[in-house]
Order: sequence, then structure tokens, then C-alpha cells
Amino acid sequence: MSKTTVSASKAPVTAASHSDAIGHGNSPAAWTCVIVMLVGALISSIAFVIASTPIFIAGIVVMFGGLIAGWAMRRAGYGVDGSKLKNAGH
Repeated sequence: MSKTTVSASKAPVTAASHSDAIGHGNSPAAWTCVIVMLVGALISSIAFVIASTPIFIAGIVVMFGGLIAGWAMRRAGYGVDGSKLKNAGH
């Protein structure tokens, strides 16, 4: 039997800088959406443990509110590449 080795092609290594584009949802709109949804999940989890259906549903409503808040902030210019996040030069 012969052994063959496959060499992986080495991709060039580049250092990140502050001038790189913000990506992968790293914006105030995305963070607000995630934080509000986490609070809603916490409310629903606690309600599930104490067996309270109205509080559980309230947690679900808070999670949907997080989606709406993130969408509204993105439309207002606080999403990735939004108009409110561009440097004005001062």
C-alpha cells in the first residue's frame, strides 16, 4: 500500500483593521434584537418552570417585540451599513 499525503493550500493571512466593513449582523439593530429576545426567552423559561401560561405567552410576545425592534432600527439606519453608522468625518 502506498501512502499519499494531501497538502492543504495555505490561504494568505490578513490582519483585521478598523477600516474593515462591519459584517455578520454586528450592528446596534442586531444587538438590540438579540438582547430583547433573550429577555423574552428568560421570561418564558421562568414561566414554564412555574407553570404560568399567561407569563409564558408574554415572554413570547416580548420575543416578537425584539424582532420588530430590530427590524425598525434597521429601517431607521442602525443596521449593517446603515446611514446612522457612517462616519461623518468629525
